[in-house]
Amino acid sequence: MAVNLVNVENVSKVYGTRALLDGVSLGVSEGDRIGVVGRNGDGKTTLIRMLAKLEEADTGRVTHSGGLRIGVLTQHDSLDPAATVRHEVIGDMADHEWAGNAKVRDVLTGLFGGLDLPGFPKGLDTVIGPLSGGERRRIALAKLLIEEQDLLVLDEPTNHLDVEGIAWLARHLRERRSALVCVTHDRWFLDQVCTRMWDVQRGAVYEYEGGYSDYVFARAERERIAATEETKRQNLVRKELAWLRRGAPARTSKPRFRVEAANELIKDVPPPRDTSELMKFASSRLGKTVFDLEDVTVQAGPKVLLKHVTWQLGPGDRIGLVGVNGAGKTSLLRAMAEAARTEGETQPTGGRIAVGRTVKLAYLSQEVAELNPNTRVLEAVQQVRERVDLGKGREMTAGQLCETFGFNKEKQWTPVGDLSGGERRRLQLLRLLMDEPNVLFLDEPTNDLDIETLTQLEDVLDGWPGSMVVISHDRFFVERTTDRVFALLGDATLRMLPRGIDEYLERRQRMEEAAAATATAAAPKAATAERSAADQRAAKKELQKIERQLDRVSEKETKLHDQIAANATDFTKVAELDTQLRDLAGEREELEMRWLELAEDA
Repeated sequence: MAVNLVNVENVSKVYGTRALLDGVSLGVSEGDRIGVVGRNGDGKTTLIRMLAKLEEADTGRVTHSGGLRIGVLTQHDSLDPAATVRHEVIGDMADHEWAGNAKVRDVLTGLFGGLDLPGFPKGLDTVIGPLSGGERRRIALAKLLIEEQDLLVLDEPTNHLDVEGIAWLARHLRERRSALVCVTHDRWFLDQVCTRMWDVQRGAVYEYEGGYSDYVFARAERERIAATEETKRQNLVRKELAWLRRGAPARTSKPRFRVEAANELIKDVPPPRDTSELMKFASSRLGKTVFDLEDVTVQAGPKVLLKHVTWQLGPGDRIGLVGVNGAGKTSLLRAMAEAARTEGETQPTGGRIAVGRTVKLAYLSQEVAELNPNTRVLEAVQQVRERVDLGKGREMTAGQLCETFGFNKEKQWTPVGDLSGGERRRLQLLRLLMDEPNVLFLDEPTNDLDIETLTQLEDVLDGWPGSMVVISHDRFFVERTTDRVFALLGDATLRMLPRGIDEYLERRQRMEEAAAATATAAAPKAATAERSAADQRAAKKELQKIERQLDRVSEKETKLHDQIAANATDFTKVAELDTQLRDLAGEREELEMRWLELAEDA
């Protein structure tokens, strides 16, 4: 039986006049891997902070098992800005200790791309103070993962990680023995890692078995069953559930039940988008040419990011763009956007970008555009347009689109200055879509958005007729909203990947293995060269020593010859001196042979 690690009993928490949590009771046991989801502001972070005893509950209590080792990743790190990365992550471990520890090597390689921390100016000896928030967050995560815990509590651990980093973290957490409670909006990550879900809604927490996909089905099932309006399909599902639950345990095995029941629920639901219909509509809006790149070279300062790229973005194309950080994804979009803004006048370093005459581009950058903080949300949207045509006959007013994106009637009259980061991101997206563009560039559109808002955005984009390029580390969003994936692998090229992100990760792994093999092969040569250089220095020193010894031998020989001449009539004395002379000759011969050997090496 699994040991209980944390008990949350009848906990409540009120902020102002709003009850974030109301009488919540939960438990975490050994081996649990729990994902926490819910809308921004509904209390996810508050819940896990109370779970970790970083925040006190208004009522109820939280108890930890005796000697519980708990590690917490919060949204704001507590790293010492004056310390080095080595001090915070490795601590007092000697180089041979941490380098010989497979866990430490795995964490450093997975989060930083190598043991020497490429991208950090002085590697492990880089001072933390000047680093960016994303770099500091990776350091805090590395420090946490290297330590041993019974329970890990992570608040948005995938923030600032690329696709590879997220895939590595998912694998690492699956293989750890410690229990896990994790708040994240990354749905692919939830599916890969979690075996249970907590859904925080309006003061309550609903528990579900399985990962994100299981949670989506189970929540739909719960809401359908709880709905007041009875439909034929709901009645059939209820009857089926009742029959299955009365049956033998073997007949109610969860995997088969989930698949069969889920298929029944969605059997008459159409695909998310009618691709051929959208392509026709997009062609009528855009014509034949959208963006044509011919032999394009893109630079950032002196660094060449892309070289001789020829690529076409056609009408209705929905492209996901993935790649290593710094490979040039954002720079490519900026070059295309600049060409569109200046009607082809501004061109990249090399080659040419042709822009279609009918292109109306909307570019969502990573930076949130500043708006007048006193403007109300609805006013900020109406400043762009009162009504919007989303394609396929879907027309919405500014207020209706606001509601679709989670701004209810009350929230629509909130000043922009009072919005959270995620809410401002939503508003920025809204304003872009209200302008009825026919080409969308979305650079990290999922930043700060909760899962419910992401699904609403995906629903809007499903019927949106136009061309779209998405840069995102959110694998679920890329696979859900785009039809093809292109990759920048860090070698100044742009490649189409028929098998999508799976193929990207495979290619990156092969590249890393090839680089490691090259480094391993080069290491002995480097070591040999190093040893050879050291041997040469040692040989020169020994040569100099032997030359001094030969000089001393010559001096002794000269003295012995003088003594023999002086004692020529004393045969006994001469015989003794002659013996010493022969010994010196033997010593000289050995020194000369050694000198010749060293002279060849030197």
